[in-house]
Amino acid sequence: MARKKAKGNGTGTVYPRRNKEGKIIGYRAAYYGPDGKRRYVSGKRKGDAERALRKAMSDADRGIVIDATSQKLCEYLDRWLNDSVRGSVKPVTHASYSQLVRTHIKPALGNVKLSNLSPAHLQGFYRSKLDEGLSPRTVQYLHVVLHRALKQALRWGLVPHNAAEAVDPPKVSKKEIRPLSPDHARAFLEASRGDRLEALYVLAIHTG
Repeated sequence: MARKKAKGNGTGTVYPRRNKEGKIIGYRAAYYGPDGKRRYVSGKRKGDAERALRKAMSDADRGIVIDATSQKLCEYLDRWLNDSVRGSVKPVTHASYSQLVRTHIKPALGNVKLSNLSPAHLQGFYRSKLDEGLSPRTVQYLHVVLHRALKQALRWGLVPHNAAEAVDPPKVSKKEIRPLSPDHARAFLEASRGDRLEALYVLAIHTG
């Protein structure tokens, strides 16, 4: 049987990445940019790498060249917020993401190369933020932002996996709700009789 030819430089080259045991752990695609430099994108599956390669080469044709091997997390987050988040969510959500990135993520992790970002980086980041006094709820929001950003980086073929998938964000303890007993509810309504908000209290009591 004739051996299938690898894709040439004109269309890029996709090849498997293997671990020490020879097992395929992902796929990498190589292509030459308009500047003549060899560049790479990757994906968990072959189809992911091929899609990332097509996008990278299309971007290169339009003069957009991203070097995934040297790009810092801060640079990627700026691109993600502008190209992926802006316009796809409500303006208030975009502003919230931008504020979390600017205030917390960039100062701590911004200089880490996107391709080198690991679960250990993120777990240590969450721990440091809790130690600084940030609430578990806010740290959870930071995790949501990073998880979503890295999910898009995986789709774009800039990283082989989503590092946030292997990290556990802090749990937020839920306060136990203690409803009023029937006797307490009757006493409350008696005490509020004649109050300007009496109707609101009655509604609240009867609807839980």
